[in-house]
Amino acid sequence: MTRQTRPISWIKAARKEFEKFPVEAQTMCLAALTRAAEGSKADIAKPLMGLGSGVFEIALPFRGNAFRVIYAVQIASAIWVIHAFQKKSTQGIKTPQHEIDLIESRLKQLKEVLG
Repeated sequence: MTRQTRPISWIKAARKEFEKFPVEAQTMCLAALTRAAEGSKADIAKPLMGLGSGVFEIALPFRGNAFRVIYAVQIASAIWVIHAFQKKSTQGIKTPQHEIDLIESRLKQLKEVLG
């Protein structure tokens, strides 16, 4: 039995930010997104708490930097990449509030458009 791979869709702004990541970091994040599209979860992906179920964060430590890709698995039939950013640590491991606000607003818009 072949598994159904879901399409990966991007919010345009998230794609633009993602393209600024180093190529190796992009490759590692894309591998994790592909695992999600195939119905499993990469080791570097974890649920993003406080945003409801089905929202995950790929947390990639890379050459002293931290890269994050936020994706949702429960919107329409695709995996939606909502946000990508390089985390500049100001409060330890916590995701900065302005990033959370941006993710929440993009999630809301996406659900309105596709809902």
